[in-house]
Amino acid sequence: MIYVWLTLFTLFNSGAWLTNLISLPGNWLIVLSAAVFAYFIPESELHGIGWVGIVGLALLASIGELLEFAASAIAVGKQGASRRAMVLSVAGTMVGSLAGMFVTLPIPLIGPMVGALMGGALGALSGAWLGEVWKGKSLQKGWEVGKGAVIGKLLGTTGKLAVGAMMVVVATVDAIW
Repeated sequence: MIYVWLTLFTLFNSGAWLTNLISLPGNWLIVLSAAVFAYFIPESELHGIGWVGIVGLALLASIGELLEFAASAIAVGKQGASRRAMVLSVAGTMVGSLAGMFVTLPIPLIGPMVGALMGGALGALSGAWLGEVWKGKSLQKGWEVGKGAVIGKLLGTTGKLAVGAMMVVVATVDAIW
């Protein structure tokens, strides 16, 4: 029966990891699922996750968040973005990711992921551009800040996905041994 639980645990964590594409806290869902798994299937000589492993996963999730935030902040900050542009860029990312997931390529699984990523990038660009224009900046300045938002979104998401993939592997290996 433990192998069924291990399989479900790994599948859930893989799905949680994919939610990073639509700007949801997928890495933190992995930490939560590991804590639930550890509670119901305590660590033993044969299998299970220990609380030290959960703390390690929480540290990895924090690193992923830091990477995502730093990439976005640096890319948009280099363009001299206003706070309004930054806030609207984040909102645009969330809306664009969800919209992109549904308006997507007709390829199962890959299509929604690509659509969510591209929709998030377009949403970041649109939100940052709108924020700058709303503040009275030129259309060109809005475009420059928007391009920075796209670069930050893509780099940040890539970093967070890399950390999340590592978390799925660490959680699975820790649960097995």
